[in-house]
Amino acid sequence: MSQANPKPTTGVRSLPRNVWAVSITSFLMDISSEMVINLLPLFLSNVLGVKTNVIGLIEGVAEATASLLKLFSGWLSDRLRARKWLAVAGYGISALSKPFFYLATGWGAVAGARWADRVGKGVRTAPRDALVADSVTPAQRGLAFGFHRAADTAGAVLGLSIALLVVWLAQSGSVGLTAATFRTLVLISLIPAGLAVITLAFGATDVPVTGAAKAPALGFKGLGRPFLLFMLVVGIFDLGNSSDAFLVLRAQERGLSVLGVLGMLITFNLIYTLISTPAGALSDRIGRRRLLIGGWLVYALIYLGFGLAQAAWHIWALYAVYGFYYGMAYGTAKALVADLAPAHLRGAAFGTYSAVLGILDLPASLIAGILWQGVGSWAGFGPTAPFLFGAAMALIAAIAMIFVPRGQQEVSHV
Repeated sequence: MSQANPKPTTGVRSLPRNVWAVSITSFLMDISSEMVINLLPLFLSNVLGVKTNVIGLIEGVAEATASLLKLFSGWLSDRLRARKWLAVAGYGISALSKPFFYLATGWGAVAGARWADRVGKGVRTAPRDALVADSVTPAQRGLAFGFHRAADTAGAVLGLSIALLVVWLAQSGSVGLTAATFRTLVLISLIPAGLAVITLAFGATDVPVTGAAKAPALGFKGLGRPFLLFMLVVGIFDLGNSSDAFLVLRAQERGLSVLGVLGMLITFNLIYTLISTPAGALSDRIGRRRLLIGGWLVYALIYLGFGLAQAAWHIWALYAVYGFYYGMAYGTAKALVADLAPAHLRGAAFGTYSAVLGILDLPASLIAGILWQGVGSWAGFGPTAPFLFGAAMALIAAIAMIFVPRGQQEVSHV
């Protein structure tokens, strides 16, 4: 049920207050996170001398740590029939984790701060997404999630732009990242993180959850066969979708400076921002499956390109197209989750979706790190291997998605 029963429309002005509040919150938190998290692999590698297999372990465990919390918090929001305050708590945990990046002097401390940040994400993600889905009509669902992703990514553009300015002032075109520059960015990131928590706390309201009044059991029962098969296909795709930290390291390995890496990431997020809202609205008209399958095929080609790239500008150009993929697919996939799941189990459905992605981030990132630099005495296959593996898994997932049956609530666009 919509918060205010908005009329079906494609205009962003028609979106209810909750969507705007959640979107502004994500905008602010992404300003904070993107100026720190995207440089974290460079801090680990350049300053602390950590190898890629350990970086893959940190990133994989960070997402896996959050995964069970995503599932649990989604189920809890269904059981409580309330979403807002769980989301506020999650944003608060992430905000409180930020100062510990400043204090970290070893990879263990960095890992602890990173894991705490992901715990916050685990607590907030499913209730937040369910709140968005509860607040709009099905005809606005793609638009709402597309707009939310656009706002989130616009925050990334601003956060990365701030990081670029700080790096340029502090160390100009140096290839490596210094500890002092990284810690300056951490201090700046505290301001938008705090504002994000305040915005959601005072800007959003809970929406009555429709559907069964009985509290749901913790598990997958009731989510339906089409949803569970969709999650199986998503799992195939995500096994090849290692942490984007490897893309940052690949860019540096091909010769990009820290400033070049930041410029590349800004380009990615700017394109992502511009594509997300119209892509979400397009999914409301032509169907989410078509857009998602197309997005995964684009992803396969991009990762093939990352594997075969010979020069730094190749990585930058591919990363720009990578932003196009994200704009097409990310919000569309979340809207499809809402289509496939019963309204009273949306929290559990979003939790399951996020949990599957997070759990598989651990083996995906470990596989990528091992394929690149090996483990023990084995030196691995080199920097091309993890990207070729990701391309193959995306192609398999795109083909498999054609055969996933439709859910009862999913609208046919044939």
